[in-house]
Amino acid sequence: MISAQSWADARLLWDYHHMHHDPRPCSVAMGLGSHDLGVADVTAELYHQGMAPVIVFTGSTSPTTRARMPRGEAVHYRERALQLGVPDSAVLLEPCATNTGENIEFTKTVLADAGIKVSSVLLVSKPYEERRSYAMMRMLWPEVEVVCMSTSMGLEEYADCIGDARMVIDMIVGALQRVLVFPGMGLAIEQEAPDSVVSAYERLCAEGFTSRLLPDDVVVRPGTR
Repeated sequence: MISAQSWADARLLWDYHHMHHDPRPCSVAMGLGSHDLGVADVTAELYHQGMAPVIVFTGSTSPTTRARMPRGEAVHYRERALQLGVPDSAVLLEPCATNTGENIEFTKTVLADAGIKVSSVLLVSKPYEERRSYAMMRMLWPEVEVVCMSTSMGLEEYADCIGDARMVIDMIVGALQRVLVFPGMGLAIEQEAPDSVVSAYERLCAEGFTSRLLPDDVVVRPGTR
């Protein structure tokens, strides 16, 4: 049972994780691999709206996706996009990345090999990964403009869609930890977190929403998801 206070705290973090960008046409749409096929849905919708002429889906597998997406995150995303009417010619795959840093670096290589010049990226992710992904893009690919997009669902609707509210809150908490610690690890730009958000994060940790936190020995080294 998730308490009313924990839901309220999770909503604070949920809103903070959103960059609240308005969609606009970009050179490419980049769908970050995860357990959530909704990322592919949003990316396909943006393509149909004319927001990007080409899509790159990036991602291998992780412990949370291996059973759901045995062929790899990028492959399953591509299959979903094709079902939604995106032409095969508009989709590039990056099937090897196992963390967000690799998502970014390997996608840069895929686009360069395809001869596609990139000045702006529609970065499509899970809702609670917008801010962290943005901060990593600004660190690792600073020369491009980044527009963050995700599903427009609210927290409760999203948790119902995923089917595991506790896992969603765990991931929201884990994403906030990464926003806080990645700058010190050289993985992301610094971003200010309001005291109310940090307090909500600390309360959720105290309530046991900790399965997606990085262990102390990992926080001090780069290359983590």
